Amino acid sequence: MAQAHPNQFALLGQRRFAPFFWTQFLGAGNDNLFKFALTVLVTYQLQLGWLPPAQAGVVIGALFILPFLLFSATAGQLADKLEKALLMRWAKSLEIAVMALGAWGFATQDVPVLLLCIFLMGLQSTLFGPVKYAYLPQHLSERELTGGNGVVEMGTFVAILLGNVAGGLLIALPEVGRDAVAFACLGVAVLGRLAVQFVPRSPATDPGLTINWNPFTETWRNLVMAHRQIVVFRSMLGISWMWFFGAVFLSLFPAFAKDVLGGDEQVASLLLVVFSVGIGAGSLLCEGLSRRHVEIGLVPLGALGMSVFAIDLYFASRGAPPVGTVGVAEFVAQPGRWRLIFDLAALAFCAGLYSVPMYALIQLRTPATHRARIIAANNILNALFMVVSALMAGALIAAGATVPQVFLVVGLLNLAVGAYVFLLVPEYLLRFLSLLLTRVMYRFRVQGDEHIPAEGAALLVCNHVSFVDAMLLMAASPRPIRFVMDHRIFATPVLGWLFRLAKAIPIAPRSEDAATYERAFAEARRVLAEGELLLIFPEGGLTRDGTLQPFKGGVMKVLETHPVPVVPLALHGLWGSFFSRVDGAAMTRPLRRGMFSRVGLSAGPALAAREVTPEGLRERVGGMLAAETGPR
Repeated sequence: MAQAHPNQFALLGQRRFAPFFWTQFLGAGNDNLFKFALTVLVTYQLQLGWLPPAQAGVVIGALFILPFLLFSATAGQLADKLEKALLMRWAKSLEIAVMALGAWGFATQDVPVLLLCIFLMGLQSTLFGPVKYAYLPQHLSERELTGGNGVVEMGTFVAILLGNVAGGLLIALPEVGRDAVAFACLGVAVLGRLAVQFVPRSPATDPGLTINWNPFTETWRNLVMAHRQIVVFRSMLGISWMWFFGAVFLSLFPAFAKDVLGGDEQVASLLLVVFSVGIGAGSLLCEGLSRRHVEIGLVPLGALGMSVFAIDLYFASRGAPPVGTVGVAEFVAQPGRWRLIFDLAALAFCAGLYSVPMYALIQLRTPATHRARIIAANNILNALFMVVSALMAGALIAAGATVPQVFLVVGLLNLAVGAYVFLLVPEYLLRFLSLLLTRVMYRFRVQGDEHIPAEGAALLVCNHVSFVDAMLLMAASPRPIRFVMDHRIFATPVLGWLFRLAKAIPIAPRSEDAATYERAFAEARRVLAEGELLLIFPEGGLTRDGTLQPFKGGVMKVLETHPVPVVPLALHGLWGSFFSRVDGAAMTRPLRRGMFSRVGLSAGPALAAREVTPEGLRERVGGMLAAETGPR
């Protein structure tokens, strides 16, 4: 198992990932080196009547974002129509040309030329963005996708940090600062072009696509396309909200450091370092927490953490106004500053947990032929949300709000937005609860989950031991599962609500309620017809003595009309738990077995429909249970 699915950092030694990673890393670093050096140049070294220092950062940021709004729709089409490695090479060649022009602009102090370069850099990034996220699913498996996205996210923020630091240091060099920036930017662009030369071929996913050059109609068409898969569309909105949230903090760090904390430029840089390291750490941890699957249960956890620590950042920032300006050493020595640093790091860490699974989900569930266009539409939404965040932050500051109060408002808004989205798309909430169940209440081990199909319809069958079997199975599966459940469980106050959220299918014995019985099988057939996963507990109800009961014929009734592969599953270690019926009614004796008790799930190879019988399925499930009776 470990050999088949090595640690995510092993990807950095493989050609299918490493050249792409370094291409992205160098590009992100170069963009920020150039932008920050130009910002410092205009703010501190040049006196321009037409570009006040206070507006320099806003103008530079706006020029960089503008191409995303104008050209993302076209870039997404090109990424779907053309071979992706070729398109990446075109983008990196354009970067060399832009940096050559930028070098001349720095040498001559020609600010209009440098601003033009900012726009062209945004254009190059716009062209590269859809390719970047559409490339990974072509070369990484579902098990590698979360880890690969985590490494890319970590590398991107480290590159942004290093680019900002390098830009500030180089432009500040006496007499040679502008030349140093020019040579550095051009050199990094050349290195990026060398790295992209080793990116493996990535065939076009829709080579027959006819390009629609109208960005407005194409953007709308892509949004409509994404909306057909509601989880994908809500994930796009969730990512855009993360950019809204993060843009507020990043844009206000200088003012926060100076006006609230009384710190100098080094303190502002410290905040940026803490933020970048936090996001990188959260992004990398996603793979371990998700068991190398795309686990969107991490998203509510990340969203909750973002709000909690943003709100606490407000309280940690309260105190007497600063007297004078302090450096990093004096800043960290002040009382309460480590709490503030922790809040910022934890907030960024949670943002990493929040964003990586959603990017991976979009990549996984979007059809390959439309993937780049959907990502391009997402980039447009990101840019729009960042513009709105800047306007909101500016309006609040103009209305007299302090920077910590803006952080508080954004933290509270994040709670409201998160609650709204998670109720609209229950899959997020359900996966989150499943994650808590398997991480907090139980030590959950899964074996053989590679037998659960990554795509297409399949029928899953499992023994039924406890009231939380479905939640555990949900956590083990890389895909959503529709469950056929005893109708009586829907009358349970909390569990009933959860299973209704999960769109579980109620079933009753034919002798008791023939209409409910027939509706259940009709809905089960519809689920399979749509290519989804369906799970049936063939025992017909929870075991009352912990032993495997005879399997009924419901499985065969489904297979008569939809002969899909059947995957046997076996849950073990749950008999005797709080949610089982040992010694009477379930859920009456809390902590019966204590916290972190061991439970597990085994999945066997899929069976063809023609090979399936109730007795044969029971024998297979029983065999897997027997294999787990030893020490675990």
